Order: sequence, then C-alpha cells, then structure tokens
Amino acid sequence: MADLQCLPPTYQPRVSDHMEQIKDMITQIINNDCAYVVEGDVFFAVEKSPNYGRLSGQRLENNRAGERVAVDSRKRNPADFALWKAAKAGEPSWDSPWGPGRPGWHIECSAMSAHYLSSKFDIHGGGIDLIFPHHENEIAQSCAACQDSNVSYWMHNGHVTNNNEKMSKSLGNFFTIRQITERYHPLALRHFLISAHYRSPLNYSVLQLDSASDAVFYIYQTLQDCEVALSPFQEHGKTARINPAAEDCINKLRDEFHARMSDDLNTSHILTGAFQDALKFINSSLNMLKKKQPKQQQLSLIESLRKIENEVKEVLRILGLLPPGAYSEVLQQLKDKALKRAELTEEDVLQLIEERAAARKNKDFSKSDQIRADLTRKGIALMDMGKETIWRPCVPVEQEQEAPPAEKEKKPAATGEEQKA
Repeated sequence: MADLQCLPPTYQPRVSDHMEQIKDMITQIINNDCAYVVEGDVFFAVEKSPNYGRLSGQRLENNRAGERVAVDSRKRNPADFALWKAAKAGEPSWDSPWGPGRPGWHIECSAMSAHYLSSKFDIHGGGIDLIFPHHENEIAQSCAACQDSNVSYWMHNGHVTNNNEKMSKSLGNFFTIRQITERYHPLALRHFLISAHYRSPLNYSVLQLDSASDAVFYIYQTLQDCEVALSPFQEHGKTARINPAAEDCINKLRDEFHARMSDDLNTSHILTGAFQDALKFINSSLNMLKKKQPKQQQLSLIESLRKIENEVKEVLRILGLLPPGAYSEVLQQLKDKALKRAELTEEDVLQLIEERAAARKNKDFSKSDQIRADLTRKGIALMDMGKETIWRPCVPVEQEQEAPPAEKEKKPAATGEEQKA
C-alpha cells in the first residue's frame, strides 16, 4: 500500500482488542429491547428497526431466509441476525454476560467505528457486496444502540475482476499488489486503478497495465523536460503575464478537474481531456522556447510553462500520482520494469540499436525494420533523433498492427512531442 502511495490510516484496530466495546454495545441493544438471548446466543430483532432496508432498498418482507443456510428455529424472525455466538468446540471464545462465545459478523464494525469516530461520522466505505446484509445490519444495530447514530455518506467500491469474474481466493484467480509491481511500476498500477469510477468494476488485463505504464511515462517525461528547460530561468519571467492560451488551458484543467472530482469522485476520465491538453501545451511551448523570440514574449512563455506545470503537479498530487523523488528516478524505474517484461537488459537493447544502425547504413532496411518491430512487440520503442537513436517503454504492438516497413522508413524523425505521445 505504501508503494501505491496510499496514506496509512490513523488507527488499524483489531477486533480481539475491542471485546469490551463490543459487549457494551450488545448490552445497550438488549437494554433498548432490540435484541434477545437464546441459549448463549444473542440475536438482533430486525422488526425493532423500522427503517431496516433503507440503504440497500431491500424490503424486510421480501427477504427470503434459508436459501443458503438453514434457518435457526430459535429466531423470532428468520431475518434476525447474531450479535453474539455461543462458543463452539475448537473455536476462539471470550467470556460475556451471556456465556462464553464470540462476536457476530456485523457488531465488531459498529462497536469499533463508534469507539474511534463516535456514533456520528461522515464516510463509511466497503465493497459493493457488503451493502446487504453487512452494512444494512450495521445501521440497524448502531441505531439500536444509539438513537442518534448516523453515517453521512456510504461509499461502495466495485471489484477488480479477472476475465470479468470477481477476484477471490476461493477461485484462485487473484493477483497480489506485490506480484503485479514485480513487473509494473506501482504508480502505473495506481493509474490503472483510478481509470475507472470507484463504484464500477474494473477488469484486470495486461494490456490495461501496459497502457497505464505508457501513460505515466509520458506524464513524467513531459514534466522532466519542463523542469530541465525551466532550470536556467529560475529568476526570469516571474513578473510577466502568462499568455491567453496558457490561461485558457489552466482554467479548463481546473474546471474539468473540480467538476469530475465533485461528481462522486469520478476519476475515470480525469487524466484525459483537459489534462492531456495541458501536457500537449507544455510540449509545444518547450519547442517554442528553443526558438529565438522577443524577450517579453519569452518571459511570458516561461511564466506560462511554470504555471501550467504547477497546475498539472497539483492534479497529480491530489490523485496520489506525484512521484516522491526526482522524475528521472521514476522514469528509470519504468524503463527497468519494461526491460524485465521484455526479458532484456539495457545492454541487449543498446546492442540491437547498434545492429540496426549498421543495417541502415548498409541500406538493409528489411533487417532494420525487423529489429525495430521485434522490440516494439516486446514493449520497447526506438526513436531516431537526428543521428542518435534512443529507446523508451511502449505498449507492446503486434507486427501486423504496425505501419508497413517501407512506409516507416520514409517518415521523418519525430519531434520531441511526437516521441512522447
């Protein structure tokens, strides 16, 4: 989680350390006549909860108990659920006023959240599969213990799926974060995870991760180029006005970002649209900066670049995508991961670049094209910059999807912006 730049929670409580709070809440629910004891078990009486079903939209009379587990005949209502379960041989147990036993599935969450956050708090999260019955039962028991109990917002996330099937240990179709970050940079994984709305299911695929990795490389390469280009002008342009195009770009980025984040944290397209336009603006402005121009125009361009760079970084900071170190470090890490996926070393790639250069010199364009195509299939892109050839990671492309060899050889060397795009 730290690799994904997730902030740690203030508290990480364990149920076994909060048995007193759990038993106290159950006692309060019994005292409020919303639960009953049967042979060491304590059941919540759902009929005492007039708003039961308000979160999920489930109506109590429509709930059909006993379809997955046989109905306990000791219950007053088949929908009643356990707050405390009497001890069974071989299971952990704790002493309680109702005899030795352990908490039911739902009560621990209510007791611990009330202990740390009070009976009223803003946000409760969880997977979409927990809406019913888990969170519905939490609401019922919390309100039964304290009439003023309230959660302002319930946020339920969709699942990461594999071949459109929920990842789970029972199916054995899951991947751990550590497994994925062996081959992909953690920030590429974070980019992938926010590419869908948090409530939507997100289908895991290698292509999606390759695309996310390519996207973050482009972002950090753009910011690295901007940082390097602006470094000689640290004290220049700070009093100059930014140009109208830059101002328009910044306003659109701010408006779009705020609108989407205000729409139930809709991150699904937040790194497209105006964000991509801002990156393109930086790249085109960097090309202009290399050209001779009037001093005032240059100062305006420098300040425009500085302001847009800051705006892009602020978006990344809020999304947790701003690298902790230098851009050069994360770019090298992304390249190292790409080499690992391609099962190549950097020396291998440099050797192939030399072989391709020799083939082009000998006008053996068939061989030079083959070297380039083979590397592209493995996620390594070669770019000719004048007399020099450099490489960067890319989304692996099958040979039949590439342009015909003869057509590619006729293309002029790409500009800095085209290379990154």
